[in-house]
Amino acid sequence: MREQEGFDVTSSSFSRRDLLRGGAAGGLGIVVAGSLEAIAGPASARAAVRPSVGYGELVPDPAGLLALPPGFSYTIVAQAGVTTLDSGQPTPSDADGTGCFRSPTGSVLVNNHEIGGSEPYGVPPLPGLTYDPGARGGTTNIEVDGQGRRLREYVSVAGTHNNCAGGITPWGTWLTCEETEQKAGGKYLRDHGYVFEVDPHDAEQNLDPVPLKFLGRYAHEAVAVDPYTHAIYLTEDAGSPNGLYFRWTPPAGFRGGKGALRALATRPDGDTAGELQAMSCWLGDTHIDDLATATRPGTRYKVRWVDVPDRDAKSVSVRKQLAEGQVTRSRKLEGAWWADGGAYFVASFARLSDGSVNEHDGQVWFYDPRTESVTLKTIFGVNENPDVEGGYDGPDNITVSPYGGVILAEDGEGLSHLVGVTEQGKAYPLARNELNDSEFTGPTFSADGKVLFANIQSPGYVFAITGPWGRPSNADPAADRS
Repeated sequence: MREQEGFDVTSSSFSRRDLLRGGAAGGLGIVVAGSLEAIAGPASARAAVRPSVGYGELVPDPAGLLALPPGFSYTIVAQAGVTTLDSGQPTPSDADGTGCFRSPTGSVLVNNHEIGGSEPYGVPPLPGLTYDPGARGGTTNIEVDGQGRRLREYVSVAGTHNNCAGGITPWGTWLTCEETEQKAGGKYLRDHGYVFEVDPHDAEQNLDPVPLKFLGRYAHEAVAVDPYTHAIYLTEDAGSPNGLYFRWTPPAGFRGGKGALRALATRPDGDTAGELQAMSCWLGDTHIDDLATATRPGTRYKVRWVDVPDRDAKSVSVRKQLAEGQVTRSRKLEGAWWADGGAYFVASFARLSDGSVNEHDGQVWFYDPRTESVTLKTIFGVNENPDVEGGYDGPDNITVSPYGGVILAEDGEGLSHLVGVTEQGKAYPLARNELNDSEFTGPTFSADGKVLFANIQSPGYVFAITGPWGRPSNADPAADRS
């Protein structure tokens, strides 16, 4: 996600919007290539791939907000500073990662607010729901009906810092992630850089927020939870040095469920419960220092896991505790989603200037716990013309579509899209921000697949998108026009 005012960029994230493009090479010579199911050979991986039709060409929006394919429409669920909370304050700024949960009336959205500086509308520090009154981030729960129309919105967690992405648990809660390494001092009364659990339905479970310190203190981005073992996989969006991919393995006898993580965190040994480890990738006997090494979809690395010495980073950042050659790093590790028996995760971009070994404008990886391996599913080449429709860059949040493939939220240069990638590896535009160049965030489907929720972070919109969903077309647009 983007850099926040007052945020330590040496130990956290900053967007491609903040970087000069002058050093960007032509890179891989592709816009997007690869398959989400099959391994592509070298020739097909390096060939230019034209976008698929998807759901059709986007139709400009007369209201100047959201261009969508023919037959699709949107409603505004929430708008920062315009809609109001049950407590009377305005909807907070900077909607980010979002989880969607079935409810008797439709759905409940748990909406992160990536507030770390002087954003105009903070999450109000309500009694009983506030971790640190010096911090202005947090989450709100938004109840909607079956068509995605807003019913009410209220604070679920307050007093957290820079709530970026997160992830859904198999037991129906949301893990919200602080993307920061901010320690106590000045206005901050407590350390930050933790994960917190949020219940979408039971407000009592959200009282007195408890940091899940056993998941580590670092610039958390997103999580994916294994529904069988209850292991948790986590991305870190950080630089200098670049971030790591983590696995938390529960202690013996732990079974996930509502309240289980909180109960574990509050045990006398809760801060260090289970094992927190960082990913180390190997190709035969060769250690892979950087995920940007992979330039071809289908590239597969075996994974080993390295113990984190001090997960609370009391004096040294977690990623700096592990030496080069021990772990595999990546620039801008972002979204995560559990599906297909494993964890999808995203590397948003890489540049030589940030220490990466190759340049790209986005990778989608898949970790398979059964084979202890990661496979590069899709890669975006450097987009030299980000202001022109047809190229994509900077994928961030990810969701797996019930209709096949994945949907990525763009956080890059120029035009900003929700980008679909079909199971055959073809990219297509699903939505375009007509208002400004702010990033899309938080794509997530309702349980019945009828509504796609997504956000434009600034000035702060939450949308419900409906339409003639189905498997997106892989047809060649040029052939369709012939």
